[in-house]
Amino acid sequence: MKIRNFLQAKIHRAVLTGADIDYEGSLAICPELLKASGIIPFEQVDVYNLDNGERLTTYAI
Repeated sequence: MKIRNFLQAKIHRAVLTGADIDYEGSLAICPELLKASGIIPFEQVDVYNLDNGERLTTYAI
């Protein structure tokens, strides 16, 4: 059986304000932005770097 993923929400052109390069895992998003976007904690999120095209999949907290 094939699983389909659908885009539910989008936070466009957000700016990364901090990172811990020794930790690959969750993505912290401010609660107000989560609520406004409709993204719920622990939901899968995809992150796209507009400068170099890199992509990663993680989850929101």
